[in-house]
Amino acid sequence: MPEAHAPRDWLAWMSRLPSEGGPTGADWAADVDRLTRECLREWDLVPVGAAMTGWTAVVHPVQRRSGDATQALVLKVGWPHAESAQEHLALRSWNGRGAVRLVAADPSRGALLLERLDSTRDLDSVDIDEACAVVGALYRELHVPAPPTIRPLTAYLDPYLTQLRQRTDIPRRIVTRVTGLARDLLADPHPGVLLHTDLHFQNVLAAERAPWLAIDPKPLAGHPAYELQPLLRNRFDELGTGPAMRWSVRHRLEVTCDAAGLDDEVGRLWSIVRCGVEILWAAFGGNADELSRNLTLLKALED
Repeated sequence: MPEAHAPRDWLAWMSRLPSEGGPTGADWAADVDRLTRECLREWDLVPVGAAMTGWTAVVHPVQRRSGDATQALVLKVGWPHAESAQEHLALRSWNGRGAVRLVAADPSRGALLLERLDSTRDLDSVDIDEACAVVGALYRELHVPAPPTIRPLTAYLDPYLTQLRQRTDIPRRIVTRVTGLARDLLADPHPGVLLHTDLHFQNVLAAERAPWLAIDPKPLAGHPAYELQPLLRNRFDELGTGPAMRWSVRHRLEVTCDAAGLDDEVGRLWSIVRCGVEILWAAFGGNADELSRNLTLLKALED
């Protein structure tokens, strides 16, 4: 059987990650090839191409015999951390509707067996209006009632809002605005739906059974307008500067919300809250570029 190895340079990068309730990046990197071999054996898979890597997972193109046919699949093995823990639950709930189809899951190994999509075609180079409309249409399919086991948005945001209030290196007016707005929005009794939360342009791939499907969810249960901000912070250079940026940001929101059936004013407010979370992460990690990007975006979102 052909070997399936994670790229060495990517494993070196992964090794820098601290534990998030599971193995450190270094411990996991030392073990991932063994986990992959076990999944290949137990699911009767044959590797058929070079491994691909995302932020915290390695993906192997594989084949599996099914009767007289051969299934083209991918084996995804990811580093266990909070954001990835419920991915299989979301994919199972969607059952291929608007998202990549889950074939099998082994949460103890952080392994997912998925249908194979076209990894060479995403929305990154598609006309921005068309790309936003595609994502908005996917929201309509993905925003189903959330299973009771999915972590609620309120529980996810509360620790970050507390940390934001404690920061002294973020302008006070931003802290006050974001935390006050979050309090008001979270008080809305809107029924929680299943959220992808990371549906940016590279997390939508072309497929044979549908034009486009979502991948790599980081699921939460909450208000559907929480989804929108990744569409604003990605392809950022295309937004322009000054008044042009403000127009571009509002236009992306309008196009996406129209396709999704969402209120773009509510989407604007939720995007401000999410900018606050991104600002917190950037400040905590000392990432000056991300800090500047999200401060600029928050300003463009304000009236």
